[in-house]
Amino acid sequence: MSSEVSPPTSGQTPANSALEKRTLRKVLIRLIPFIIAMYFINYLDRTNLGIAGPGGMNEDLAMTATQFGFAAGIFFFGYLILEVPSNLALHKFGARIWLARILISWGVVAAAMAFVLNHFWLYVLRFLLGVAEAGFFPGVILYLTYWFPTSMRARATALFMLAIPMSSVVGTPVSSWLISSGNAIFENFAGWRFMFIIEGVPAVLLGIMCIFYLTDHPRDAKWLSAEERNWLQSTMDAEEKSKEETFHYPVRRSLLQPRVWALSFVYFGMVYGLYAMSFFLPTIISGFQETFGVEYSIVEIGFITAIPYLFGAVAMYFWSRHGDRTGERVWHVALPLFIGGVTIPIALYLSSPFTTMIAVTITCMAICAALPTFWPLPQTFLAGAVPLQVWRSSTRWATRPGSSPPTSPVGSLTSPALRTRACGSSEPSWSPPESSPSSSRRRPHPIV
Repeated sequence: MSSEVSPPTSGQTPANSALEKRTLRKVLIRLIPFIIAMYFINYLDRTNLGIAGPGGMNEDLAMTATQFGFAAGIFFFGYLILEVPSNLALHKFGARIWLARILISWGVVAAAMAFVLNHFWLYVLRFLLGVAEAGFFPGVILYLTYWFPTSMRARATALFMLAIPMSSVVGTPVSSWLISSGNAIFENFAGWRFMFIIEGVPAVLLGIMCIFYLTDHPRDAKWLSAEERNWLQSTMDAEEKSKEETFHYPVRRSLLQPRVWALSFVYFGMVYGLYAMSFFLPTIISGFQETFGVEYSIVEIGFITAIPYLFGAVAMYFWSRHGDRTGERVWHVALPLFIGGVTIPIALYLSSPFTTMIAVTITCMAICAALPTFWPLPQTFLAGAVPLQVWRSSTRWATRPGSSPPTSPVGSLTSPALRTRACGSSEPSWSPPESSPSSSRRRPHPIV
């Protein structure tokens, strides 16, 4: 196969337009479903601790809410340490090999969590899981830049991020069913342990498939015609050359830009809410027994947990689509975040599981809607004020998806700690203290 590529043409003829559509459609169909499957398993293995806790793990390991939060959050410290080195390795060894390494290693560690004997070893394996997964999300984002021109990249990223709500819509009920099935099948092996093993295996299998399925660069894609390979590679090379000719802004100076920090805090708030819900919503639902006198089985908890994310997936798709059509960015981020910030405290004063879950669902829809519409915002918000290189540099360290881990341990560690301080209890219950002696019902604790 020849690696020569043709230079990009200056005009967009009908023939070129047809070639572009045909090529990008092939790339989209070939890569995005497989990448979604990888991120689906990634997010599931990262957050299935949330269903394992109320599914018997907290009781078996004698864990308090604060210890559970630490187990959830320590994952991201391991992730943070090796995130940048992992991305450098991906660039050196190629996405096909390095993403396969990430998948296989995290699958092994995820399955090994089935054999922990106490919370200390759970901490160790959660930390190692973060080390194993380090660089996956930003690595995939980098990989997408090899295949999709700027005009197509936002759509590809939004499709990729649909795996977040999908993993909760499908994965949470499956996880709860596995726990229930494990408890029924094995007499001396807890269901949550069975779940960890079963959900760790797909990552290993996908890692093996990754070696044979993914292609590092368009010039190597045998599943494209020679004309399609030449067009796509020349287009991507032209974009890369344009980036190199852009004025280079030092990373240190970029981090001093107020607008970069403002966007960082916006993303911080979104990810805080996302991971607080991912880890603690099943525990909150299990606490409805104490709060409302309603008891659910672990399978029912799984299905109830999935409901907000089902609506969140719909909101993510249609809201980002509306943003692309109108070209408006600021309010497509600000409005859902404002709605989410208002609705979740309302749950504090609601008097039934049904109305409480409505408030939680609206919050989940708001977060999911804001996530993909956030990423076109930096180019709009910083245009004319800060060179684009500022954002490219700063996102490497501050606000890109792969850098959400600094936010994530904050949410995982502070949420239960704040509950313990407010309620005077370290048990995994999520009701705040009663506001007055006349209060006869305890209300569910806000998630975000």
